[in-house]
Amino acid sequence: MNAPMDMRMRIEAAAARYPDQRSAIMPALYIAQKERGVLTGEVLEEVADILGVERIWVYELATFYTLYHTEQVGRFHLQLCNNLSCMLRGAEELQAHMEQVLGIEKGGTTGDGLFTLSTVECLGACEMAPVMQVGDDYHGNLDAARIDELLTALRNTGRVGDD
Repeated sequence: MNAPMDMRMRIEAAAARYPDQRSAIMPALYIAQKERGVLTGEVLEEVADILGVERIWVYELATFYTLYHTEQVGRFHLQLCNNLSCMLRGAEELQAHMEQVLGIEKGGTTGDGLFTLSTVECLGACEMAPVMQVGDDYHGNLDAARIDELLTALRNTGRVGDD
């Protein structure tokens, strides 16, 4: 399958900024995910073919970083940090709270496809622990009330921040 021309052109334009095509894999994956929503095996092959790099290199990056989705996620991917700083400030309790409120377990997606709940090892924002990433936005100093407000806002607006 050929990549849509706009995706191909955007990946090629991004790759032109790098001296080595392998260095362009991460921005290319970001572009492909924005275009396709999920990085299936077929999409990963397309990215590798556009860049002219080994498919395994693309697969390795896509499956290592939590910002890339090789399986379908909800409209809002709630990624709760579970590293030490966040755990010490109540991340486990917040995870249990979200599981109860959303009616799903970690790794699950709500029936309406709106929310997927995941935990991630570290979001690099210990200063505002506990922290959660939703789309491209970080939400910190969380407690159950703030999470409830965020979930309500997401349900009502259908968007995250300036997405």
